[in-house]
Amino acid sequence: QVQVVESGGGWVQPGGSLRLSCTASGSISAVAMAWYRQATGKQRELVGAISAGGFIHYPQSLEGRFATDRDNAENILYLQMNNLKPDDTGVYYCHPQSASRWYLAEDHQDWGPGTQVIVAS
Repeated sequence: QVQVVESGGGWVQPGGSLRLSCTASGSISAVAMAWYRQATGKQRELVGAISAGGFIHYPQSLEGRFATDRDNAENILYLQMNNLKPDDTGVYYCHPQSASRWYLAEDHQDWGPGTQVIVAS
């Protein structure tokens, strides 16, 4: 399984945008991938997933604000986040997903370092 490192987080005002990157140690062209986030005191939640074939899933609450895409040539997964809200604050992680459950939150054990996103005025 590929190892991943997330980057691109930071502080942004409400209404702002951020683009997160997830750099993989190997090829992700045939791998389903997903973004998760975890706010302090809350469970980790799925915020976007992309299948190996390019199908994309978002929780309904995030559709229209979050968009994920991948650069298979560079082995990078991206998460574009627009119109950010304070509730979007948290640590964002990416992770490979199983092929059959690529659109579902999975109980992974080996998370990367994540990247912190803070949305505040």
